[in-house]
Amino acid sequence: MSKIDPSEITPEHVYLNRRQLIAGMGALAAASLLGACASEPASEVPTPSAAASAATQAAPGPTAQAEQLQEKLTPLDDVAGYNNFYEFTLSKTRVAELAEDFKTSPWEVQVGGLVNNPQTFSLEDIMAFEQEERIYRMRCVEAWSMVIPWRGFRLSELLEIVQPTSQARYVRFETLADRSQMPGLKTPVLDWPYVEGLRMDEAMHDLTILATGLYGKDLPPQNGAPVRLVVPWKYGFKSIKSIVKIDLVAEMPVSSWMEAGPNEYGFYANVNPDVPHPRWSQATERVIGTGERRQTELFNGYYEVAPLYEGMDLEENF
Repeated sequence: MSKIDPSEITPEHVYLNRRQLIAGMGALAAASLLGACASEPASEVPTPSAAASAATQAAPGPTAQAEQLQEKLTPLDDVAGYNNFYEFTLSKTRVAELAEDFKTSPWEVQVGGLVNNPQTFSLEDIMAFEQEERIYRMRCVEAWSMVIPWRGFRLSELLEIVQPTSQARYVRFETLADRSQMPGLKTPVLDWPYVEGLRMDEAMHDLTILATGLYGKDLPPQNGAPVRLVVPWKYGFKSIKSIVKIDLVAEMPVSSWMEAGPNEYGFYANVNPDVPHPRWSQATERVIGTGERRQTELFNGYYEVAPLYEGMDLEENF
Protein backbone atom coordinates (compact mmCIF):
# COMPACT_ATOMS: atom_id res chain seq x y z
CA MET A 1 0.00 0.00 0.00
CA SER A 2 1.14 3.55 -0.66
CA LYS A 3 2.62 5.64 2.12
CA ILE A 4 0.11 7.95 3.80
CA ASP A 5 0.96 11.59 4.39
CA PRO A 6 1.22 12.54 8.10
CA SER A 7 -1.63 15.03 7.65
CA GLU A 8 -3.97 12.08 7.10
CA ILE A 9 -3.18 10.38 10.40
CA THR A 10 -6.17 10.15 12.72
CA PRO A 11 -5.54 12.46 15.73
CA GLU A 12 -4.81 10.65 19.00
CA HIS A 13 -7.66 12.29 20.88
CA VAL A 14 -10.08 10.88 18.27
CA TYR A 15 -8.96 7.31 18.16
CA LEU A 16 -8.42 6.90 21.90
CA ASN A 17 -12.21 6.64 22.19
CA ARG A 18 -12.39 3.76 19.73
CA ARG A 19 -14.26 0.58 20.54
CA GLN A 20 -12.24 -2.46 21.57
CA LEU A 21 -11.22 -4.46 18.52
CA ILE A 22 -12.71 -7.96 18.44
CA ALA A 23 -10.02 -10.49 19.30
CA GLY A 24 -8.55 -12.32 16.36
CA MET A 25 -9.16 -9.69 13.69
CA GLY A 26 -6.26 -9.48 11.27
CA ALA A 27 -4.53 -6.42 9.88
CA LEU A 28 -6.15 -4.95 6.81
CA ALA A 29 -5.75 -2.71 3.74
CA ALA A 30 -7.06 0.83 2.58
CA ALA A 31 -9.74 2.55 0.19
CA SER A 32 -12.85 4.84 -0.86
CA LEU A 33 -16.36 5.16 -2.38
CA LEU A 34 -19.84 3.80 -2.37
CA GLY A 35 -21.39 2.28 -5.43
CA ALA A 36 -22.16 3.19 -9.00
CA CYS A 37 -20.33 6.36 -10.04
CA ALA A 38 -22.06 8.18 -12.82
CA SER A 39 -21.82 11.83 -13.72
CA GLU A 40 -22.78 14.45 -11.16
CA PRO A 41 -20.99 17.73 -10.43
CA ALA A 42 -17.98 17.06 -8.22
CA SER A 43 -18.66 20.34 -6.42
CA GLU A 44 -21.74 18.96 -4.66
CA VAL A 45 -21.25 19.16 -0.89
CA PRO A 46 -22.68 16.27 1.16
CA THR A 47 -25.46 17.28 3.55
CA PRO A 48 -26.56 14.31 5.69
CA SER A 49 -30.29 13.70 5.78
CA ALA A 50 -32.19 12.77 8.94
CA ALA A 51 -32.06 9.13 7.86
CA ALA A 52 -28.31 9.30 7.38
CA SER A 53 -27.88 10.96 10.75
CA ALA A 54 -29.97 8.23 12.37
CA ALA A 55 -27.65 5.63 10.88
CA THR A 56 -24.73 7.22 12.70
CA GLN A 57 -26.26 7.03 16.18
CA ALA A 58 -23.93 5.42 18.70
CA ALA A 59 -21.36 4.76 15.98
CA PRO A 60 -17.96 3.67 17.26
CA GLY A 61 -14.83 5.66 16.56
CA PRO A 62 -11.88 4.67 14.35
CA THR A 63 -10.47 1.25 15.10
CA ALA A 64 -6.99 -0.11 15.63
CA GLN A 65 -6.66 -0.82 11.91
CA ALA A 66 -6.92 2.91 11.21
CA GLU A 67 -4.04 3.50 13.58
CA GLN A 68 -1.92 0.82 11.94
CA LEU A 69 -2.60 2.17 8.47
CA GLN A 70 -2.36 5.81 9.56
CA GLU A 71 -5.49 6.53 7.51
CA LYS A 72 -7.90 9.34 8.29
CA LEU A 73 -11.38 7.83 8.09
CA THR A 74 -14.20 9.57 6.25
CA PRO A 75 -16.76 10.80 8.82
CA LEU A 76 -19.66 8.37 9.16
CA ASP A 77 -22.17 11.15 8.44
CA ASP A 78 -20.62 11.48 4.98
CA VAL A 79 -20.36 7.72 4.41
CA ALA A 80 -24.05 7.29 5.31
CA GLY A 81 -25.27 10.51 3.72
CA TYR A 82 -23.50 10.72 0.34
CA ASN A 83 -24.30 7.68 -1.77
CA ASN A 84 -24.75 6.46 -5.31
CA PHE A 85 -27.69 4.04 -5.39
CA TYR A 86 -29.72 4.74 -8.51
CA GLU A 87 -32.35 2.15 -7.64
CA PHE A 88 -33.59 4.74 -5.14
CA THR A 89 -32.64 8.11 -6.66
CA LEU A 90 -30.07 9.90 -8.79
CA SER A 91 -29.42 12.33 -5.93
CA LYS A 92 -26.47 11.36 -3.75
CA THR A 93 -27.85 13.19 -0.73
CA ARG A 94 -31.41 11.74 -0.83
CA VAL A 95 -30.61 8.01 -0.95
CA ALA A 96 -30.65 7.59 2.85
CA GLU A 97 -34.08 9.18 3.11
CA LEU A 98 -35.65 7.13 0.31
CA ALA A 99 -34.01 3.85 1.42
CA GLU A 100 -34.82 4.25 5.11
CA ASP A 101 -37.59 1.60 5.12
CA PHE A 102 -35.86 -0.79 2.71
CA LYS A 103 -36.43 -4.37 3.92
CA THR A 104 -33.27 -6.47 4.01
CA SER A 105 -34.58 -9.44 5.96
CA PRO A 106 -35.38 -12.10 4.96
CA TRP A 107 -32.75 -12.08 2.20
CA GLU A 108 -31.28 -14.68 -0.12
CA VAL A 109 -28.31 -14.73 -2.46
CA GLN A 110 -28.46 -17.38 -5.19
CA VAL A 111 -25.04 -18.57 -6.36
CA GLY A 112 -24.90 -20.79 -9.43
CA GLY A 113 -23.89 -21.00 -13.05
CA LEU A 114 -20.73 -22.96 -13.84
CA VAL A 115 -20.37 -24.54 -10.42
CA ASN A 116 -20.55 -28.07 -9.03
CA ASN A 117 -22.41 -27.11 -5.87
CA PRO A 118 -24.97 -24.34 -6.46
CA GLN A 119 -26.25 -22.78 -3.25
CA THR A 120 -28.83 -20.34 -2.00
CA PHE A 121 -27.43 -18.45 0.99
CA SER A 122 -29.79 -16.88 3.50
CA LEU A 123 -28.84 -13.70 5.32
CA GLU A 124 -28.05 -15.86 8.34
CA ASP A 125 -25.73 -17.98 6.20
CA ILE A 126 -23.96 -14.89 4.93
CA MET A 127 -23.50 -13.42 8.39
CA ALA A 128 -22.09 -16.76 9.58
CA PHE A 129 -19.00 -16.29 7.41
CA GLU A 130 -16.06 -15.20 9.50
CA GLN A 131 -16.25 -11.43 9.61
CA GLU A 132 -13.24 -9.12 9.77
CA GLU A 133 -12.71 -5.40 9.42
CA ARG A 134 -10.83 -3.85 6.50
CA ILE A 135 -10.14 -0.20 5.99
CA TYR A 136 -10.18 0.56 2.28
CA ARG A 137 -9.70 3.77 0.35
CA MET A 138 -12.23 3.71 -2.46
CA ARG A 139 -12.50 6.08 -5.39
CA CYS A 140 -15.32 7.23 -7.61
CA VAL A 141 -14.90 7.73 -11.32
CA GLU A 142 -16.19 11.26 -10.65
CA ALA A 143 -12.84 11.95 -8.92
CA TRP A 144 -13.90 11.81 -5.28
CA SER A 145 -12.85 9.35 -2.62
CA MET A 146 -13.59 8.03 0.85
CA VAL A 147 -11.79 5.88 3.42
CA ILE A 148 -14.18 3.39 5.03
CA PRO A 149 -13.84 0.68 7.69
CA TRP A 150 -15.78 -2.21 6.13
CA ARG A 151 -16.85 -5.38 7.91
CA GLY A 152 -17.06 -8.46 5.74
CA PHE A 153 -15.37 -11.56 4.37
CA ARG A 154 -13.39 -12.64 1.33
CA LEU A 155 -15.53 -13.35 -1.73
CA SER A 156 -13.26 -16.33 -2.38
CA GLU A 157 -14.61 -18.05 0.75
CA LEU A 158 -18.12 -18.11 -0.70
CA LEU A 159 -16.97 -19.11 -4.20
CA GLU A 160 -14.95 -22.01 -2.87
CA ILE A 161 -18.11 -23.47 -1.32
CA VAL A 162 -19.95 -23.60 -4.66
CA GLN A 163 -16.93 -25.22 -6.38
CA PRO A 164 -16.43 -23.38 -9.70
CA THR A 165 -15.89 -25.61 -12.72
CA SER A 166 -12.87 -25.26 -14.99
CA GLN A 167 -15.06 -23.42 -17.53
CA ALA A 168 -15.83 -20.57 -15.10
CA ARG A 169 -13.78 -17.52 -16.08
CA TYR A 170 -15.92 -14.63 -14.81
CA VAL A 171 -18.27 -13.81 -11.94
CA ARG A 172 -21.53 -11.99 -12.68
CA PHE A 173 -23.38 -10.11 -9.90
CA GLU A 174 -26.96 -8.86 -9.85
CA THR A 175 -28.72 -6.36 -7.57
CA LEU A 176 -32.28 -6.63 -6.28
CA ALA A 177 -34.81 -4.84 -8.51
CA ASP A 178 -37.93 -4.37 -6.38
CA ARG A 179 -40.19 -1.65 -7.76
CA SER A 180 -42.30 -1.68 -4.60
CA GLN A 181 -39.30 -0.54 -2.55
CA MET A 182 -37.00 1.15 -5.04
CA PRO A 183 -38.56 4.25 -6.64
CA GLY A 184 -35.53 4.87 -8.83
CA LEU A 185 -36.37 1.83 -10.94
CA LYS A 186 -39.01 3.99 -12.61
CA THR A 187 -36.17 6.02 -14.12
CA PRO A 188 -34.75 4.40 -17.27
CA VAL A 189 -31.21 5.62 -16.61
CA LEU A 190 -30.05 1.98 -16.70
CA ASP A 191 -31.45 -1.33 -17.89
CA TRP A 192 -32.49 -2.90 -14.56
CA PRO A 193 -31.55 -5.02 -12.69
CA TYR A 194 -28.08 -3.64 -12.07
CA VAL A 195 -25.34 -6.03 -13.23
CA GLU A 196 -21.61 -6.07 -12.54
CA GLY A 197 -18.79 -8.51 -13.18
CA LEU A 198 -15.24 -9.53 -12.29
CA ARG A 199 -12.69 -11.81 -13.84
CA MET A 200 -12.24 -14.99 -11.78
CA ASP A 201 -8.76 -14.10 -10.56
CA GLU A 202 -9.98 -10.65 -9.50
CA ALA A 203 -12.87 -12.21 -7.59
CA MET A 204 -10.56 -14.67 -5.83
CA HIS A 205 -8.02 -12.01 -4.79
CA ASP A 206 -7.72 -11.52 -1.02
CA LEU A 207 -8.54 -7.80 -1.27
CA THR A 208 -11.97 -8.52 -2.80
CA ILE A 209 -14.65 -8.79 -0.12
CA LEU A 210 -18.37 -9.06 0.35
CA ALA A 211 -19.17 -6.36 2.91
CA THR A 212 -21.96 -6.69 5.46
CA GLY A 213 -21.18 -3.68 7.64
CA LEU A 214 -19.22 -0.48 8.16
CA TYR A 215 -17.96 1.38 11.21
CA GLY A 216 -18.72 -1.72 13.31
CA LYS A 217 -22.43 -1.67 12.43
CA ASP A 218 -24.57 -3.53 9.89
CA LEU A 219 -24.71 -1.84 6.49
CA PRO A 220 -27.34 0.91 6.29
CA PRO A 221 -29.74 0.44 3.36
CA GLN A 222 -28.22 3.37 1.45
CA ASN A 223 -24.81 1.72 1.59
CA GLY A 224 -25.96 -1.53 0.01
CA ALA A 225 -27.50 -3.60 2.80
CA PRO A 226 -27.40 -6.39 3.54
CA VAL A 227 -24.43 -7.47 1.38
CA ARG A 228 -22.37 -5.67 -1.26
CA LEU A 229 -19.16 -6.05 -3.20
CA VAL A 230 -16.01 -4.05 -2.35
CA VAL A 231 -13.04 -4.11 -4.76
CA PRO A 232 -10.71 -1.35 -3.54
CA TRP A 233 -8.42 -1.00 -6.57
CA LYS A 234 -11.34 -0.32 -8.92
CA TYR A 235 -13.64 2.66 -9.36
CA GLY A 236 -16.69 2.57 -7.14
CA PHE A 237 -19.20 1.61 -9.82
CA LYS A 238 -17.77 -1.91 -9.43
CA SER A 239 -19.08 -1.97 -5.85
CA ILE A 240 -22.47 -3.50 -6.60
CA LYS A 241 -24.97 -3.21 -3.72
CA SER A 242 -27.81 -5.32 -2.28
CA ILE A 243 -26.72 -8.45 -4.13
CA VAL A 244 -29.29 -11.20 -4.75
CA LYS A 245 -27.60 -13.29 -7.43
CA ILE A 246 -24.06 -14.41 -8.30
CA ASP A 247 -23.36 -16.55 -11.36
CA LEU A 248 -20.08 -18.00 -12.54
CA VAL A 249 -19.92 -17.76 -16.32
CA ALA A 250 -17.57 -18.45 -19.23
CA GLU A 251 -18.04 -15.16 -21.12
CA MET A 252 -17.30 -11.64 -19.90
CA PRO A 253 -20.52 -10.16 -18.45
CA VAL A 254 -21.78 -6.89 -19.89
CA SER A 255 -22.17 -4.71 -16.80
CA SER A 256 -24.87 -2.07 -16.50
CA TRP A 257 -22.50 0.86 -16.96
CA MET A 258 -20.71 -0.82 -19.86
CA GLU A 259 -24.06 -1.14 -21.59
CA ALA A 260 -25.13 2.43 -20.76
CA GLY A 261 -21.86 4.15 -21.71
CA PRO A 262 -19.30 1.82 -23.31
CA ASN A 263 -16.98 4.71 -24.20
CA GLU A 264 -16.90 5.86 -20.56
CA TYR A 265 -17.17 2.70 -18.43
CA GLY A 266 -15.08 -0.33 -19.29
CA PHE A 267 -15.24 -3.81 -17.82
CA TYR A 268 -12.08 -3.52 -15.76
CA ALA A 269 -12.71 -0.15 -14.10
CA ASN A 270 -9.20 -0.12 -12.63
CA VAL A 271 -8.19 3.20 -11.09
CA ASN A 272 -5.71 4.66 -13.58
CA PRO A 273 -4.83 8.38 -13.32
CA ASP A 274 -3.25 8.27 -16.80
CA VAL A 275 -6.55 7.43 -18.51
CA PRO A 276 -8.91 10.43 -18.32
CA HIS A 277 -12.64 9.98 -18.30
CA PRO A 278 -14.11 11.49 -21.49
CA ARG A 279 -15.61 14.31 -19.42
CA TRP A 280 -13.03 14.95 -16.68
CA SER A 281 -9.52 14.18 -15.54
CA GLN A 282 -8.70 11.22 -13.27
CA ALA A 283 -5.32 12.63 -12.21
CA THR A 284 -6.54 13.98 -8.86
CA GLU A 285 -9.37 13.23 -6.45
CA ARG A 286 -11.43 15.22 -3.94
CA VAL A 287 -11.43 13.69 -0.47
CA ILE A 288 -14.95 13.59 0.94
CA GLY A 289 -14.96 14.91 4.50
CA THR A 290 -12.04 17.30 4.05
CA GLY A 291 -12.47 18.68 0.54
CA GLU A 292 -8.73 18.45 -0.11
CA ARG A 293 -7.43 17.32 -3.48
CA ARG A 294 -4.80 14.60 -3.75
CA GLN A 295 -2.98 12.82 -6.53
CA THR A 296 -4.68 9.68 -7.76
CA GLU A 297 -2.57 6.52 -7.62
CA LEU A 298 -2.57 3.64 -10.09
CA PHE A 299 -4.78 0.82 -8.78
CA ASN A 300 -5.79 3.29 -6.06
CA GLY A 301 -2.47 2.52 -4.38
CA TYR A 302 -3.06 -1.25 -4.19
CA TYR A 303 -0.02 -2.13 -6.25
CA GLU A 304 -0.12 -5.77 -5.15
CA VAL A 305 -2.83 -6.39 -7.77
CA ALA A 306 -0.58 -5.29 -10.66
CA PRO A 307 0.38 -8.91 -11.57
CA LEU A 308 -3.28 -9.57 -12.44
CA TYR A 309 -2.87 -7.25 -15.43
CA GLU A 310 0.67 -8.05 -16.51
CA GLY A 311 1.04 -7.64 -20.27
CA MET A 312 -2.31 -5.87 -20.68
CA ASP A 313 -2.73 -2.43 -22.24
CA LEU A 314 -4.42 -0.59 -19.36
CA GLU A 315 -5.64 2.19 -21.67
CA GLU A 316 -7.36 -0.23 -24.03
CA ASN A 317 -8.59 -2.43 -21.17
CA PHE A 318 -10.05 0.38 -19.07
